[in-house]
Amino acid sequence: MLEIAGIGAAEERIYRLLVEVRNADVDEIVQRLHLRENEAALLLSSLHDKGLVERPPGDGGTRYVPVPPDVALQPLLARGQEALEGARRGVEQLTEEYRAGGRCHDAGQLVEVITGGGAIRRRLRTLAYGARSDLRWFCKADPVALRAQDNTEEFELLAQGIRYEAIYERACLEEPGMVDNVAQGIRAGETARATSTLPVRMVIIDSSVAVCPLMPGKASGARGEPTAAVIRSSTLLDALIALFDIQWAAGTPLHVTEEGELADFAGGMGPGGSLADDERYLLSLVVAGVADKAIATQLGVSHRTVQRRITALMQRAGATTRTQLVWQAARRGWLS
Repeated sequence: MLEIAGIGAAEERIYRLLVEVRNADVDEIVQRLHLRENEAALLLSSLHDKGLVERPPGDGGTRYVPVPPDVALQPLLARGQEALEGARRGVEQLTEEYRAGGRCHDAGQLVEVITGGGAIRRRLRTLAYGARSDLRWFCKADPVALRAQDNTEEFELLAQGIRYEAIYERACLEEPGMVDNVAQGIRAGETARATSTLPVRMVIIDSSVAVCPLMPGKASGARGEPTAAVIRSSTLLDALIALFDIQWAAGTPLHVTEEGELADFAGGMGPGGSLADDERYLLSLVVAGVADKAIATQLGVSHRTVQRRITALMQRAGATTRTQLVWQAARRGWLS
């Protein structure tokens, strides 16, 4: 039981005996545990060095008492945990070296195909718990293997400092319960954006591996089990990372209100939401791609005034770029 703390089985027997009887000398331990005297002495000396037993003062040093388990074992367990963490990192490094060596000789190891919803879920969770810095998600409607509501490890990893970035397509956000689920993730630390549609489902872990579904499976009308590709360091992975970056830049940031709800999703205008006629006209010119100087001429205002009013519209829409403003205007029906 205590091997993880560096305590051998014979040492543990002596320590448990001392915990039970509170104190004993070498002869008592020899008799009760059927040990040789020199063996018991060596084990007691080892336990003393590890801080599990002490010699009470004034008895000539022949008796031993146990140090309370919480005092004695917690430092040993902490050192054991550090050793385990070091071993885990060593295994990860060796595994990556093994895979890198294999990829040099076998290009087939760049992409691994997984079949079955259960197998895909298990691999996703294993990769997530192995993340060191970040996970980036493309979240489409009709999930293949892992629903957002079932992604409970996200909250554990966010608490550990792992960064989550997620892009949700509109159809995904319109699924029952998704708005509340996304709001919960944002409150926990997730950074989220929305877009009209996404080309593929995907998660990228630490920019070193990606998982993409290949076939949707029976749930989506296809035949057979769903399949997914695990893609490791390669130009294909580089292309997927670039795809994410492009979609992220074009996406609309999602925020939560002070009440903890997802802000600006339902399409409602909110306080002061209706556009004035001159605002609608200004926005129509922006959507049409008219240059700011030409807009200023048409409205009879200064170039700076046009820029200030466009910035105000972007703030109302929750957009950080004009591309996002155009998308928000279309989504909200501001020009219909």
